[in-house]
Amino acid sequence: MPFLLSLLPVLLLLAGLCLLWLELRHRLRPASPLQLSAGPLQVKRKAMGLEITGTVTIRNPHPRMEVFVPEVRVEPVLLGRADLTEVRSEVRITSLHPDEEARPDHYWAAYIVKGRKSTAAQIQIRLAGPAGSDLESLIDTVWIDLQWVNYGPFGRLTRRDGILVPVQKPDPAAALTAPWREGEGCRVLPVRTHLLGVLDDPLEVLRQYCADLLQPGDVLTIGETPLAVMQGRYHHPATVEPSMLARQLCRVFHPTSSLASACGLQTLIDIVGPARVLCAWVVGSALKLVGIRGGFYRLAGEQARLIDDITGTTPPYDQTLVLGPADPDAFCREMAVALGVGVAVVDVNDLGRVKVLAASRDCDQELLQRALRPNPAGNANERTPLVLVRPT
Repeated sequence: MPFLLSLLPVLLLLAGLCLLWLELRHRLRPASPLQLSAGPLQVKRKAMGLEITGTVTIRNPHPRMEVFVPEVRVEPVLLGRADLTEVRSEVRITSLHPDEEARPDHYWAAYIVKGRKSTAAQIQIRLAGPAGSDLESLIDTVWIDLQWVNYGPFGRLTRRDGILVPVQKPDPAAALTAPWREGEGCRVLPVRTHLLGVLDDPLEVLRQYCADLLQPGDVLTIGETPLAVMQGRYHHPATVEPSMLARQLCRVFHPTSSLASACGLQTLIDIVGPARVLCAWVVGSALKLVGIRGGFYRLAGEQARLIDDITGTTPPYDQTLVLGPADPDAFCREMAVALGVGVAVVDVNDLGRVKVLAASRDCDQELLQRALRPNPAGNANERTPLVLVRPT
């Protein structure tokens, strides 16, 4: 026993060095600094069908590294409530490099994005259906699957981004005549919106669909996932490179957990680091032995509970990993000032679990628990990410 105690400092030192090695290996791994953002994309009705046009910008914030962009490909994915197999699509990409003229044949020539510089591309998508068809009534949303290659000191990486463009939007006036649901000391109104995406401004969405409904004392709630996708906090699993730690440790989680896949757990590791995840698992497992559950999620951080793996959200986000929203407390404060009512970001499921991630100062937490426990927004494709709660 004394011999084992004498070895304890050495074992702790070795464990600390292993954790330091894991963290440094993660932090210093090569990565591309390029960032892609989308400008407004417009949907226009043409004689032959629909046309979607807009630009994407590729920015390099690194002060010295130069990165090649040798390939850019765009594939439109159509979503609707009818058979869309006969709809034809034509895609055209035009380079908008600041120091080169665009090629007339629309070929994307490999381009170097220098440090602290940017370039752009114009995207044009033409959709045509069978003769006599009304595409605006058939197509609900267009998901632009954008794949682009980064090439540089880090190797060759294929990045994949999705940009959602709504074609149909519900009439906000319909909410004025929609039936309210009676609750315990409150009335509840789920508000239908279009399928939300990174091109939407959260404040404009709340104003567009709820401005004429709001009264003093109301609380307007928004789901954490719709807010996260408007903030662009989602990515395709193809862009995740699971580490050995992620591939092994994901096996210990319940199969229904979003951390039970290597890509899901690696997403958490990319946020908080491998050392914190490993320590949270070790301590959480020890606490479970003495009857204390949930230790891992408390120690690993808020995102451990909020990450949604594939199939966890509404299509087309069901093929992506969606993180929790960024700074929900600041969001609630800003929206409450702008709208004049209480605002809350919530996570609700069909099992009656209600988690209020953040709320403005004038929100009644107990009221929200009672109002949202029946999950009025639903977990399917209701497209009612906003729920208005009115005390009675």
